Amino acid sequence: MADIWNTDTGEAVYRSRDAIKNLRIRVRVERVTSTAALSKHLQQQVLSQPGGGAIELETLTSRGQTEGDNEEELEVGWQEKLFSQYEMELFQNESACQTPLDRQYHTEVKALNKAKGRRNKRIFTYTDHDRYTSCLALQQLTSSDLLSTTKSSPTFLAERMASVRHRRQDRRTMDGSVPKSKIVNWEPTAEFVKSSHVVNNAMQTMHIMGDLAPAGRMGQKENEYLLVTIKTDGSGTVIVKPDFNDDKEPYRIVTAGDKREVWRLTVKNMCTPMQPEEKEREQNVYKDLYVRHKEYLNSLVGQDFEMPPVGILRYMMNAEIVSAKGFEYDNLYIHFFMELPNNWSSLPFQTLSGVTQTCRAKTLGKENVAFFSYPFSFEAFYMSEKESEESIPQWPVIYFKVLSLDSWQRFRTEGYGYLLFPAVPGKQTITCHTWRPLQTGTVSALRRFFIGGSPELEDHSYVRIPGTFKGERLSRFGFCTETTGSVTFNLHCIQQARAFVDATMLKKRRQNVFDQLGGFSQQGAVCTILEAFQRARKKMQDARESLPRDLVHTTSQLQVESSA
Repeated sequence: MADIWNTDTGEAVYRSRDAIKNLRIRVRVERVTSTAALSKHLQQQVLSQPGGGAIELETLTSRGQTEGDNEEELEVGWQEKLFSQYEMELFQNESACQTPLDRQYHTEVKALNKAKGRRNKRIFTYTDHDRYTSCLALQQLTSSDLLSTTKSSPTFLAERMASVRHRRQDRRTMDGSVPKSKIVNWEPTAEFVKSSHVVNNAMQTMHIMGDLAPAGRMGQKENEYLLVTIKTDGSGTVIVKPDFNDDKEPYRIVTAGDKREVWRLTVKNMCTPMQPEEKEREQNVYKDLYVRHKEYLNSLVGQDFEMPPVGILRYMMNAEIVSAKGFEYDNLYIHFFMELPNNWSSLPFQTLSGVTQTCRAKTLGKENVAFFSYPFSFEAFYMSEKESEESIPQWPVIYFKVLSLDSWQRFRTEGYGYLLFPAVPGKQTITCHTWRPLQTGTVSALRRFFIGGSPELEDHSYVRIPGTFKGERLSRFGFCTETTGSVTFNLHCIQQARAFVDATMLKKRRQNVFDQLGGFSQQGAVCTILEAFQRARKKMQDARESLPRDLVHTTSQLQVESSA
């Protein structure tokens, strides 16, 4: 019967609040050969027979091989160093030790030789401090197709990452000074970009290896194979490749060479599960920690917020001029200023006007769009007064003018527009359409094209209703204009007043807070009427759906006849 293998050899990402030092993994490797399979099958048959005699199986095993040569199971901890046969022979000689880590390994190998020896035979580890860790992934990719039947070739970035540590050490100068080469290359070539595309992360790595050589030939570097890779970033993220296969099929490893032996790999998580009492205790500790952290943040911020006086609304707006599109000429910039109506005031240092940078348009579809991303902030105060019921307090207005400037320093007015401050706090995206005055005749068009310049408004507030207008009707008959483009704004508005803090009046404030602060009472009435109409319409639709179909059909016919 053919064995079933687990082909999902991708990495798995885990998150844990526990310390990484408590990680324990059990790794088991087992040789899969025809002789081993047949002997195991015969042993199972012998054990299943009640009166069967012992069968001599020595003829089915290879000469010189024991059970330990075909399988091994070992439990490994995080960054636990297990020496291989090659390392045991290498670090026995003190003259081969060059670094302090090599000399430490020499001492540990001598202690193991004096004791009972190492507890592992085929399974060993490379920790994050070993010099083999950085280039191990590249060596394994180029040597054999580990844990997979399809052979993959390493990418160029993987090749560069394999030697990133050694390359960085070689670039370091002896006296610690900065190299006198150019730090910034403004005109990089393709080879320079390819050679400099290296990423060095701060993750700790541990490799669990296996010496899968035939019996009697262990201790050679070409027979070392990567079994499991464990990585962590120190913040609770643990990456295991391949994943634990507790209830899944084992992984398949095919060795290189003429024999191409097959090995089974099983990886299990041996961490001790937390008891319910310990889990509850840990959750309580984290809750207490979060509460203390919240109290610490509250102590930094304080409880006494700066509040406006009674009867004053504080209005703060963080805005952004996002883009402008649909205008005739390129190299656009926007000049804007704010107008405060009656009962509105601002701080003395508050800037009420601004100019954006000049931006070149970019073609998106059929439109030419200029992206400004110009931020600005504004803060104003509204003082409520006793007014008549018919008067509606006004909100501040932003008037803006879009202009263009070409390479010959020719200025042209592209459009005028305005933006009314939103009465509702929160984030809003508003697109304002613009227009410009148009002077009839060919001379004006030729002047605009050749030498620049165009008719301008003497008073920018004429875009809306001028603040100086005191009449009943404003006539613009005979004033020629031309529709141009549009400007998009992102607005983040905040309103602060003592009326919002009163908890006993919270429900009432939501309905008429603008009335008490001098807001739009008519706006709330219109919204209430529209909601009532929608509810009545929905009730009529529900009632019509509940009627019989014949009655509905007859009613519709009567409506048609009455309309006729």
